[in-house]
Amino acid sequence: MKLKVLFLLALISIPTLVNAQRGVRIGYIDTEYILENVPEYSEATSQLESKVQNWKNEIDTKLSGVKEKRNELNNEKALLTKELVEEREEDLFFEEKEILDYQQKRFGPNGDLMIQKKQLMQPIQDQIFQAVQDIAKAKKYDFVFDKSADVVMLYSADRFDMSEQVLRTIKRASKRNQAKSKFEKKNAKEEDVVVEVNEEKDARQEALDKKKKEREALAKERREKILAEREAKKKELADKRKKALEARKNGGSTPPSGNDDEGTSEGADGDEKLTPEQILEARKKAKLADREARKKQLEERKKKILEDRKKAKEKNEAAPKDENQDDN
Repeated sequence: MKLKVLFLLALISIPTLVNAQRGVRIGYIDTEYILENVPEYSEATSQLESKVQNWKNEIDTKLSGVKEKRNELNNEKALLTKELVEEREEDLFFEEKEILDYQQKRFGPNGDLMIQKKQLMQPIQDQIFQAVQDIAKAKKYDFVFDKSADVVMLYSADRFDMSEQVLRTIKRASKRNQAKSKFEKKNAKEEDVVVEVNEEKDARQEALDKKKKEREALAKERREKILAEREAKKKELADKRKKALEARKNGGSTPPSGNDDEGTSEGADGDEKLTPEQILEARKKAKLADREARKKQLEERKKKILEDRKKAKEKNEAAPKDENQDDN
């Protein structure tokens, strides 16, 4: 097995060294999948399985008959002479030997089952081989492996699977052989064409796959960077929170920085240290005082506006009286 793998690796490396500019094209087929989907093979396999089951039933029936005869002999041994017992045992021995010979004839290494399997497999194997040859030449494959053979394929990309192409080729050939009229034969012949490989299309596909991988790599890198920054921020906030809690436990007066509205934790004299409750109370009082100051300012502005309006009104009312006195 190891020698086979090394041999295949050697075969692959030779053209790679000789023609480095053109990549080695490798394909594979799955013979089991192809055989399962060929109607003629499936039908012949069903017929063979039916035959095998009949052979097994025949052998089981004969063995059951021998077993019954042996049980009868054991029951009658006391009534028979030694010569009769030996004669019947010898007959049973020959019957069993005949059954074993028959079993070997049907299921042995060179038995009917193996012969008929070979006869069943050979035509379809020839078709598979011919189809692989045609497709490999047309599409310029360097190597084609069988996935269901002894060579172990640890990984195989679907785009290198030729099984469907081989299967279509075999079905077209079967359709052509079964065609009776000239019209059917002509259509089957026209269908039996292997499409040439489009190397430009393959190159474009490879370029697209490469760009896709690069985009995925960049996206992954960006995601990792964002996650790292987020984790760093979380850690920084956790450290600040931890320091603030430690400061409060130790009776410190410095709250977490970064918010101007939070004020300071120092007292009126600048040296007194306040508890968190006192800090909250001081903030609350400061907000209330600020609100009262703004309210007082609005009241004064409103009062001033009313006074100005009153003065203007009095001035307007006094103006006609002065004009009348001047006329007199």
